[in-house]
Amino acid sequence: PPHPRFHRIHGANIRLDPSQTQATRVESFANGLCFSQQPLEPGQIFLVEIEEKELGWCGHLRVGLTAHDPRSLAVVPEYSLPDLVNMGETWVFAITRNHNRVTPDGGQEEAGVSRRPGFLSDPYLLVEQVRIPRDKLAGRSRPGRYSHILDDLYKMNVLPPTARRSRIGVLYALRPDGTADMHIIINGEDMGASAKDLPTSCPLYAVVDIFASTKSVRIIQVEYGFPSLQTLCRLVIQKHVVHRLAIDGLDLPPLLKNFCKYE
Repeated sequence: PPHPRFHRIHGANIRLDPSQTQATRVESFANGLCFSQQPLEPGQIFLVEIEEKELGWCGHLRVGLTAHDPRSLAVVPEYSLPDLVNMGETWVFAITRNHNRVTPDGGQEEAGVSRRPGFLSDPYLLVEQVRIPRDKLAGRSRPGRYSHILDDLYKMNVLPPTARRSRIGVLYALRPDGTADMHIIINGEDMGASAKDLPTSCPLYAVVDIFASTKSVRIIQVEYGFPSLQTLCRLVIQKHVVHRLAIDGLDLPPLLKNFCKYE
């Protein structure tokens, strides 16, 4: 699939960077609705990282899918919940600090419960019949004295999903009966089918509502198929250093050093 971007149509308080991969709510706590530039393919994850938070607001990021082409909206709704959802053909999930996993009966349970040991040891995350490379799915701290400890907390999904650097994605997986299930992925862990029986006869766009305490997010590109040489180099280098700051002392091109430290 093509590299994802944010749609040029968005909420009144959203500003996009020139690459259309970072979206920031510049005022208030609402009117922060964003869409993917293109409809998602089945199994394609739309993944964002929380770049910036804003204290003083109650509520967090909301993500989901909509069958509404953003170009068809006369006015972009103020909120995804309930405004966009009330328009129909839209499924949105509000991310919270704790209760994000969907149980088989449709309820929500606390993140971190009933997780199988070593759940991040597999190179791919399996969501129904969809295989997604795990390499970019978990958040990473900015390099610093304690970054190696923080990185492990992200990988174990111990930190709140609403924390800075947390990575949250949405995708839909096809079902044998021709419908689809919407899945939310938080730091490499599938939260389950948060919406079922989605139609697949019409294009589905990702919805990202930069709401309340979430102020800015950026899109994370996910590589499908074989990893790039750059990614393979990074994996080997990171495997042999205890701390990411040690990468500065290696005899490597500056661009590769930055790639290893920050991605």
